[in-house]
Amino acid sequence: MRIALFLAAAAAPMAVAAGLASPAFAQPAQAPAPQSEPVTAIHAGTLLAVPGQAPRRNVTIVTRGRRIAEIRDGFVEVPGARVVNLRDHYVLPGLMDMHVHMRGLDDRFQARLQEATRDYEDEAYTAAVHARSTLQAGFTTVRDLGNDPHLIFSLRDAINAGDFEGPTIVAAGRGISVSGGHGDVNGLNRDLTRIREADAINTCNGADDCRRAVREQISRGAEVIKFSATGGVLSNVAGGLNQQMMPDEMRSIVETARMFGRRVAAHAHGVDGVNAALEAGVNSIEHGTFTNDRTFQLYRQTGAYYVPTLLAPAAALADGQRGALTAAQYQKAQEAAGNAERSFARALREGVNIAFGTDSGVSPHGRNAEEFALMVRAGMSPMDAIRSATVSAATLLGRQDTVGTIEPGKDADIIAVAGDPTQNVRLLENVQFVMRHGRVHRMGGQRVLPDAD
Repeated sequence: MRIALFLAAAAAPMAVAAGLASPAFAQPAQAPAPQSEPVTAIHAGTLLAVPGQAPRRNVTIVTRGRRIAEIRDGFVEVPGARVVNLRDHYVLPGLMDMHVHMRGLDDRFQARLQEATRDYEDEAYTAAVHARSTLQAGFTTVRDLGNDPHLIFSLRDAINAGDFEGPTIVAAGRGISVSGGHGDVNGLNRDLTRIREADAINTCNGADDCRRAVREQISRGAEVIKFSATGGVLSNVAGGLNQQMMPDEMRSIVETARMFGRRVAAHAHGVDGVNAALEAGVNSIEHGTFTNDRTFQLYRQTGAYYVPTLLAPAAALADGQRGALTAAQYQKAQEAAGNAERSFARALREGVNIAFGTDSGVSPHGRNAEEFALMVRAGMSPMDAIRSATVSAATLLGRQDTVGTIEPGKDADIIAVAGDPTQNVRLLENVQFVMRHGRVHRMGGQRVLPDAD
């Protein structure tokens, strides 16, 4: 193959010279004939175009290319359009998960056993599989908040180019951490630690160094910045879940990110770290496990979003109970258990902005919708839970002009379920139809192969 490429490259200058010398090859190239964009007419029995508003009955959604072109009353025939019959279904915008990690094995035992043997290629293929299962679950947009930059940005671009099935990915690259904190290299022997630390451009100490770490991630393609304000359950450090990053370090991260037009998400469990991150001006708090009165004052003052990730502590505790966590990890899993639900319930009472997020990667990929039942059990209405994964998530991303609702001009990210999820939110765990950017990926509860669309 390399020889063939070399010969082709060597022959190129001669071919150009021959073309210049011969009138037969001097004709201007014909522009390819423009291809019309595919048109789809979706006959929707019930349409929840804007979660939080009343649904509409018996409408036709017309998509052209990747966009929604129009919405008409009645089941309308559109000349030249492919018809999708969802007359017995409940149609709503594609769901959005604001906290995932695409890489890594779902099985915590296997992840630990194979950590030293899995290569970059293994992680890339696993991430591609996770992306497909996430899309098949009805999640058409996700925010990846911690991953190898080369892996996640390449996967993002391949999905956008149509080469792989998956959701739109808004990626942070590696999360920023202080030395010894959640996100730093830990729990490995000295040789592996030395190797991993050589590439730890996400670790910083002091405000100036944290500015450098932000710029490093942006230079590699980060669309959002994530940092660890506190300890984390799955870092193998017996340091608890309290604040680990200094206030001036947090402020420098937020200020630098904003200079580059990036929003900032803060991993934060302990109340001291949650409050310090809110005071630093972050756009969202991830997990937010422990809170106090000051926390909710700051949420209201700043307008920051709370991404609760209720699936994560339950999954981590279950892993610890079956022996899949280290002693340090299991201790923190036990500490976090139950507190996330209490903080979430108060956030509902306080009227905090809430955006849907699961921390998938801690919990299995493709089961993101199980978060809805936990939110409803803690006191959120099904409609508000759906709104948190559509309208609110789009606003948190700053992409409310293109996603989050089914309206003309927006991306044709559309799903459907067999029943009313505002009455039974668990119907969202069994999505029957998925369209992303105007292309059907799931129909009748089954995956649609790429060449069958």
